[in-house]
Amino acid sequence: MTVPPTADRAACPPRPFERLVEQGGLAFDLMAGSTGAFPGALVIAFASIGHDPARAPSPEFVGTATAGGRSALFVTDARRSWGQTADFAEGLQQAVALVRQRQDIRQTLTLGSSMGGHMALRAAGVLPVDVALAFGPQSMLDPASPRWQPWAAQAAPISPPPPAAGWTLLFHAMQDDLDQALGFPPAPGVDHVLFADQCHSGLMAHLKARGALAGLVEAALAGDRRRLLRIAASAGGRLRHRMADQLPR
Repeated sequence: MTVPPTADRAACPPRPFERLVEQGGLAFDLMAGSTGAFPGALVIAFASIGHDPARAPSPEFVGTATAGGRSALFVTDARRSWGQTADFAEGLQQAVALVRQRQDIRQTLTLGSSMGGHMALRAAGVLPVDVALAFGPQSMLDPASPRWQPWAAQAAPISPPPPAAGWTLLFHAMQDDLDQALGFPPAPGVDHVLFADQCHSGLMAHLKARGALAGLVEAALAGDRRRLLRIAASAGGRLRHRMADQLPR
């Protein structure tokens, strides 16, 4: 399987996906590359819910995850389980073990938007994750809510996953995702960035259009918090604790 060109993928030449693990509706695909600017780094990108409930979601963040020739693992979930099944933990551990057989892994970054963001956080309870970037992750899920139909009809209610042992980055749009954002309690090692002028469905497009997404990932891999927050601020994001006067008490 070769990656078709899209806006996110245009920065890197087409490379094939290799299916490492498939179980319980979950697929784990590796796009192998060179060591790139961050040797020993593995980016794991989790797909969001998708647009067609009859089809499995497509891999996301392909260009961003593999920029500079990096290898990356892509996770899709046809069942839309939000990473709550045993297959998620087992499949993820198995896939990463297979990657380790091929390359040295000294740093792991997880990445995802919406359901994928929630899974990127949940992965930190399965693997040693150094940095987790979650864009619009859900802190709660009511399967009866019209917002999640028909994708979440079989899903169980969720709660916020614990932060990664290293550094967790949460990004939420305030126009329609403030309740989800406030469901994540402040915690050490967590930077929570809010975008007052954005909505859930438009946040990723906004960050890509501003050229911020790639910079956020690069800064996270480098452990450069100052640069990351500067990039987020240039796209309209502000740290949650600095917006306390605008948030419900």
